[in-house]
Amino acid sequence: MNAFRLTATRIAGPASVVTAATLYPQTTQASAIKIEAPPSGVDIPKLKDAIQDLIETDQEQRGDGTSLYGTMIRLAWHCSGSYSKVDNSGGSNGAKMRHAPEKDWGANAGLGVARAALEPIKAKFPEISYGDLYTLAGVVAVEACGGPLIPYRLGRVDEESGETSPPDGRLPDADKGSKAMTAQHLRTIFGRMGFSDRDIVALSGAHAMGRCHTDRSGYWGPWTNAENTFSNEYFRLLLEERWSPKASHNGKPWKGPDQYEDVGTGKLMMLPSDLVLVLDPDFKQFVEMYARDEDLFFKDFAKAFAKLLELGVSFVGAAGGKPWFQFW
Repeated sequence: MNAFRLTATRIAGPASVVTAATLYPQTTQASAIKIEAPPSGVDIPKLKDAIQDLIETDQEQRGDGTSLYGTMIRLAWHCSGSYSKVDNSGGSNGAKMRHAPEKDWGANAGLGVARAALEPIKAKFPEISYGDLYTLAGVVAVEACGGPLIPYRLGRVDEESGETSPPDGRLPDADKGSKAMTAQHLRTIFGRMGFSDRDIVALSGAHAMGRCHTDRSGYWGPWTNAENTFSNEYFRLLLEERWSPKASHNGKPWKGPDQYEDVGTGKLMMLPSDLVLVLDPDFKQFVEMYARDEDLFFKDFAKAFAKLLELGVSFVGAAGGKPWFQFW
C-alpha cells in the first residue's frame, strides 16, 4: 500500500478553561421511559470543578503527558452511541454500560478505567445519576481543553442491570476491510442515530484528544501532537500529513491491527476509519471545511455532541411535562 499525501503546520496551543455562563435549550428526544424532574440540589459548577480537578490530579500523577480527558470523551460517547432511532433503544439513559453485557463489549474496552475514576465523584455527589455523570464528564473534558461549550442538561435515570441493553455491534469499528465498506459502516452506525455525513466528520474531530492503547483497542498512539487540547488539528493533519501503513513498533514488526502512521516521525497515528474521511469525497468536503475554520468545527461539534448525549432521553420536568434546563 503506497503512502499518500494527506503536514501539520500548527500545533494547538495550551488548553483554556471555559467558565462562561450560558443557557442551554435543546430539542428533546422521544423516550418510552418517563423521567422525573432532575434533583434540585445539584451544584453543577462544583460538580464540574470536581470532575476537572480529578482529571488534573490524575494527569499530574502520570507525568507522561497523557490524561483522562480523551478517555472521558470516549466514555460519554460510548455511553450514548448505542442508540437506535428505529426502536428508541440504547443511549445514555440507564447508564447500562456499567453492567454486563455492555461493559464487556470489545468497543468499550478500557472504559472501566474512566468509570472507576469517577466513583469518588459519585460518592461526593450521590444525587447525580451515573448516566448524567458519565456524559457530563465528557462535556467537562471538551470544555476544559479549550473546546466549545456543550449544551447540556441533567435528567438521565439509572437502571440497576443490563437486562434492557441493546445488542452488541452498535458502536463504530475502526476498519471493515476496505475503503467502501468502512465508509458504509460509518454511515450505517451514525445513520441509525440520525446523524448526517457532516455530523460524522464533526464528531470524528474528537480524535484530536487522547490516544489509542494496545492493551485496549489493539491500536497504538495519539492522533495529534497535543492530545490534551481540543482543536481542529485532527483535520489539518489528515489533509496535510503523509500517512503510510504502520510496519514496526519500538524496533519490532507491528503485529497489531492495520493502522497508519505519519511518514515524518512515526509518532502519530490514524485509523482506517479516519483516513476514509479524506478518501471519500462526500466526507472530505467537511474535513476541508473544518481544517480551514476551527470556529465552524466547534459550532458543528457542539451541536452534534449535545444531540448524541441526549439520544433516547426524555427530559420531562415536574411542571406540565416541560423540559428542564440547567443554567450555570
